[in-house]
Amino acid sequence: MTLTTARPAPAAAPPARAKARRVRREPAARTLISEADLNRGHRRIVYWTVLAGLAVLFVLIFLFPLYWMVTGAMKAPAELAEPVPTLVPREWHPETFATAWERLDLGRFLLNTTFYTAGVWLFTLVVDVAAAYALSRLRPVLGKLVLGLILASLMLPADALLVPKYLAVVDVPILGVNLVDSPWALWLPAAANAFNIYVLKRFFDRIPGELLEAAAIDGAGRFRMLWSIVLPLSRPVLSVVSIFAIIGAWKDFLWPLLVLRDPQAQTLSVALSRLAFTGFVPQNEMFAALAIASFPVIIIFMIFQRGILSGLSAGALKG
Repeated sequence: MTLTTARPAPAAAPPARAKARRVRREPAARTLISEADLNRGHRRIVYWTVLAGLAVLFVLIFLFPLYWMVTGAMKAPAELAEPVPTLVPREWHPETFATAWERLDLGRFLLNTTFYTAGVWLFTLVVDVAAAYALSRLRPVLGKLVLGLILASLMLPADALLVPKYLAVVDVPILGVNLVDSPWALWLPAAANAFNIYVLKRFFDRIPGELLEAAAIDGAGRFRMLWSIVLPLSRPVLSVVSIFAIIGAWKDFLWPLLVLRDPQAQTLSVALSRLAFTGFVPQNEMFAALAIASFPVIIIFMIFQRGILSGLSAGALKG
């Protein structure tokens, strides 16, 4: 005679509790108005209509100048000279880009700008990282005073610093060297950036001190800590500083205009301004040259736009 024992069936979860779990797992709606208010009447339709209209408006505001520049390059000079502008070219002339590249010698100026921008990026990282690391981790005497003076320089307008910077470049203090018409006139003044130093210092302050203490116990020096621990953890903020330095150096106009007098050594923005004032460049070729000068920075920004937001908001370290 065999005895069989029936296994008890698993108890089902109460419906109310299961429903509560499902509610908690649902992501919150990303809207300016609560879900309850949107469900009243036709508010949801009005809300999404207004939101979509504003999004389209902002896209048109930002993209229309780019569209006008590119289409202007593909128009004939006679069409650009008409009193009533045309929104769409009657005849497309994409060969204008190749003509502008050859006639205006854009390759030389593009290479000059790339060379100057690379130097600004390198010197900015070296100087600003060193200054921020010293103020954050080395704790020098009067460090807070130095940081306060650095931040106070942000209150000064950039135009107010042009004359002192130019006098310093023409006759470098102590050395007595003239840096005009040399890449150092662009690299050295751009290296010390108060905003970049502040952003880097704030990020370095949030790095746990236990990591650096453990490295010090293992015999790592200050430079080894910076190279092996601080810099690898600071990739998001370093990418932000790099993007700001590259875009700022690429589009800078006034300072290169003052310190680069040799036409063959000028940047792209200064060269295009000089060629535009001569009056011998057709408008469609100038539009094409401006579009070629704008494409690299636009592509860089579109690729690294996510890194800009994540780097500026980076403050906590995940364990």
